[in-house]
Order: sequence, then C-alpha cells, then structure tokens
Amino acid sequence: MPLADEIRPKSLDEVVGQEHLLAPKAPFRRIIESGSMPNLIFYGPPGTGKTTVADIISKNAGKFFKKLNATVASLSDVKDVLSSTGTLMGGGGIVLYIDEIQYFNKKQQQSLLEYIEDGRITLICSTTENPYFCVYNALLSRSSVFEFKPVSPAEIKKSLIRALNYLNNKNETTKTASDDVFETISTSCGGDVRKAIGVIENVYFASDDVLDKETAVSLVSGAGLTFDRDGDAHYDLLSAFQKSIRGSDPDAAVQYLARLLSGGDLLSVCRRLLVIANEDIGLAYSMAAVITKACVDSAMQLGLPEATIPLSHAVILLATSPKSNSAVSAYASASADVTVGEVPSHLRDTHYSGAEKLGRGGYKYPFDYPNAYVDQSYLPEALRGKIYYIPGANKNETLSTEYWKKIRGK
Repeated sequence: MPLADEIRPKSLDEVVGQEHLLAPKAPFRRIIESGSMPNLIFYGPPGTGKTTVADIISKNAGKFFKKLNATVASLSDVKDVLSSTGTLMGGGGIVLYIDEIQYFNKKQQQSLLEYIEDGRITLICSTTENPYFCVYNALLSRSSVFEFKPVSPAEIKKSLIRALNYLNNKNETTKTASDDVFETISTSCGGDVRKAIGVIENVYFASDDVLDKETAVSLVSGAGLTFDRDGDAHYDLLSAFQKSIRGSDPDAAVQYLARLLSGGDLLSVCRRLLVIANEDIGLAYSMAAVITKACVDSAMQLGLPEATIPLSHAVILLATSPKSNSAVSAYASASADVTVGEVPSHLRDTHYSGAEKLGRGGYKYPFDYPNAYVDQSYLPEALRGKIYYIPGANKNETLSTEYWKKIRGK
C-alpha cells in the first residue's frame, strides 16, 4: 500500500489544508457535523484531500458505503450498486462515492438520477476537472459543489513530519530531517500532499540516518509539474498568461510562459500570443503584431527548447507595450448590426451593363479630392452616423485621430 494511503487521516481534524472547508465554523464542516448528508461534488487538483474527506464523512454517516473509480468502473458496476438499494444491505441508505466522475459519460451519470431523487442514494463525487464542464447538469443541480485548493507548504510540512515518524516506527529507525529538507519537498510538489509524501518516502529510503537536502533536491525535480492539455488547469494557465500580459506585468507573464512551455505546449502559446498582439495591444502599437508573428515563426522553426528565446522576447514586448482593445471592441459593436440596412447604391458594383438602370453609381473617388478624402456616406442608410470605432487613449491612436480631424476639416 502506498505510504499516503497507510497514513491517510481518519478524522477531519487530521486533514491538512482546506481551512475554508474544514475550519470549525466553516459552512461545509457545520453541514457535515449537523448530521445532514447532501449530495456532494468535490472539485480540485490531485492530492488535496478530496478522497480522504469523502472517506471520512461517508464512514461517519452510518450508511452502507460503496466506492467506485470512474476510470475503471462500467455501467454494470453502477447498476450493481443501485440494485442493492432494495436489499437489507441498503436498508439504511447507501453512500455512493465516485472518484474521478469526469470519466463517466452522460448515460452513466443519468443512471444515478432516479436513486438520488428518491433518497436511496447519497452521492459524493470527486473530480480534478471543472464540474461545470464535465458533470451532467441534472446532477449538478441536485448537488453542492465544494472546491479543494492546493495545500500550502506549511500544511504539507505537517504531513511530511507525520510520514517520517510513521516510517521510523514501522521500520524501527530513528532517521531525522532538517527544516530545509521539509521545505524543499513541501514547496516543490505543487500543493499535492500525496506527491509530497511519496517524495519523502523515497528520500527516507535513499538516505542514511539523516535525510539530506541534496537527495531531496534530486528527487523532487519536476515533482510539482502537472500538465494536461485538455484539462481545466491548462486553460487556467492560458487565461492567467493573457491577463498578465494585458495587465502589463512582464514578470508574471514570463512565469506563466515557463509553466506552459514546461509541458511542451508550444502551439497553444504561439496561438495565444498572436491573439494577444491584436486583441490587447492592437492599434496602440501595431508593429507588435508584426514582431510577435516573427517571434512565433522563429519559435515554430526552432522548436523547444530554443523556442523559449523568441517567445520570451514576444511576451516581454507585449507586456510592456501600450494597450488598446479599440479594434476588437469596434468589431464586437459592428457585429451586432450585421443584418441592419442595405449597402448604399453608390457603393455597389457597377462593372456590368444595366447597373445604371438599376440606380447604381454616384461613388466619389477619394483620390480625386484633396488629402484623398471626400465627404460621403459609407454605412447603410439605417446605420448612418453610427460609431463603432472609439480610439484608445494612446499616442498612436491620438495621432491618427488628430490626422482624421484635420483632413475632414473638423
């Protein structure tokens, strides 16, 4: 049995982290200790206590407890549990715990509804993915969702001390570890308690009487990296990446760049940078789009790890550039009126016989006028005077605005 399972907490007080859920006056804890047992969905990254808390509250509920793992369970396994609700085994009610419910398809999830609604089953689910994306809406509406967050290094350290004591007692040793060893492990596992316990177990068996820092450093290398290109955490990283650039924070932006590239996802980074150059910098510094495209092309030709160089160039350039979303805002406004009005007659095609009979023509060629400008209407009659583009408050757009005011004589 893995060490993390051997020393799994038996009570809520032993669980590390999740103070927002497990503190004495936290709403979640008060609900559980009141004797009420609602249907629950636990959402959060691996190793944060979802399964542990589910085990504890299920076993304390006084009901028959059944656990399924959706990665290997089938619909027949679900039906076997559901059929037991009519037997003596399920007379007091059944708590069905489904781990990794995101791997159940819609039909499998739907099969639970009848038994949840009549109270024969109390459902507890856990998932590492956003339940609002992967859990059937009917189940969501009948459940309370609670988010588990990465555990802080200080809380992980408590589990590491407990793990070391357990290993010493089990193996009749007296090995010790300094705070540096505990800190190295607790800060390198991405808030994952299970992973941290696995690391200290390896350090324990790789060390003599004293667990040394060098061994810990070599064994935690990459331990905190988790990457799933289709997972919720990946899109959170991409979101934080773009928002950091938009917020003009080059340090945060390049840090999220490093996280994304550590997972090897070169394509998503390149696509997002091309979007950012036009969406967030836009007309405030139009050359940013050109430079970013050049950096992206270089990155795609170079591949990783050398691609990190032009991409870091692009990220820092974009983060430190002036910002304007006037172009994307103009399009969003204009798209609301795509069905309004006809193209004015003087703008329609006249390169065919009979155009004049249809009333086409009257277009004024701007280059026949001073400053290549002549006052004529271009919008459909129903939209005449409508303004979609509102210049941003930056040097480039201010200069453009002054130029257009000048040639229009305004």
